[in-house]
Amino acid sequence: MIKYLSKPFIWFFKLEAASGLILLISAILALIISNSSLSNLYFESLEKYIFIGLNNYGLKLSVLHWINDVLMAIFFFFVTLEIKREFIQGELSNIKQAILPIVAAVGGMLVPALIYVYINWGNSLTINGWAIPSATDIAFSLGVLSLLGSRVPISLKVFLTALAIIDDLGAIVIIAFFYSGNLSIFYLTMMLLTFIGLLILNRTGFKTFLPYIILGVALWHFTHESGIHATIAGVLLACTIPHRKKEKDFSLLVKIEHIISPYVAFGIMPLFAFANAGVSLEGISLISLLKPVPLGILLGLFIGKQLGVFIFSYISIKLGFAQMPNNSNWINLYGVGILTGIGFTMSLFVGNLAFVDNTEYMDGVKLGVLSGSLLSTLAGYFLILSSSKK
Repeated sequence: MIKYLSKPFIWFFKLEAASGLILLISAILALIISNSSLSNLYFESLEKYIFIGLNNYGLKLSVLHWINDVLMAIFFFFVTLEIKREFIQGELSNIKQAILPIVAAVGGMLVPALIYVYINWGNSLTINGWAIPSATDIAFSLGVLSLLGSRVPISLKVFLTALAIIDDLGAIVIIAFFYSGNLSIFYLTMMLLTFIGLLILNRTGFKTFLPYIILGVALWHFTHESGIHATIAGVLLACTIPHRKKEKDFSLLVKIEHIISPYVAFGIMPLFAFANAGVSLEGISLISLLKPVPLGILLGLFIGKQLGVFIFSYISIKLGFAQMPNNSNWINLYGVGILTGIGFTMSLFVGNLAFVDNTEYMDGVKLGVLSGSLLSTLAGYFLILSSSKK
């Protein structure tokens, strides 16, 4: 039973561990290029508009928006497939197994947000970034954990995977409710009708993806025009993909998940990192990190994440609501809590939404995210390394 429950986590862990290295390389390349003679080409290319369609019918977006609005909708579609499968038939389907990562994820989102709000209190322009340090990058955090090999028990890898998945679910809710623009009743109605059509497909037992794709594209368009961030369309579409326990021989959800996973892990996420991690370091100094936005993000990720995850985990375990992961100890659990401070791609994504109308703060966002994620990487890795046996 345990082997069956752990199987998808082991597969997911191996995939994300490999993609973590690609993410790191993409971010480094973005930093190098954005601070070289190619910097103008880099930023101008991201701002270039591309039209895809026929005659007057199509979509015209900047390269950056094609990545952040279209490709990231596919990423959120994939993540929601993961969440749905785990809640139906995985580690999160058992409340006793799910309680620890759920409680830890809540602490890991709440405490960083409070730290950011405290530092930016009274500034109506910067306070909107409160959710930036609440996010965890699944691929990067698991990638770092994979470097420790057998020093880390599989139970902690499962715990981090589940925590990060729940964290992403929290990010989805935050984006839907707090980072949407002016809403259009007409397009919201069209969204609802399209979603109902997808639910009908689900209930009638369609096992081919084509009709879901057709309605999914329409759903994305209506969502994009409605004022709600377009990535929510990926979430809604994934919720309608069928996956039932009795279908042991075939699951459309699992089939789609396995097909698109390498494209998400090795294509979409590295491309997002490359497009969003570039920041000019000219004039950057220690004082730059002390500005409210980067400081709030840095402390939120590096201090808030580890405290929130560990304190909430500690209390839930001591009160008997949850159990310590098998073959682990408090130090290892704390080390994993530090690794959740690797916000990277998810934090950058939320930052783009938080300051869409105040882009002058984006350099500070990138600086805070990169520095907070780097500190979390080094501290978490070396703490677990020093406290574990081979």
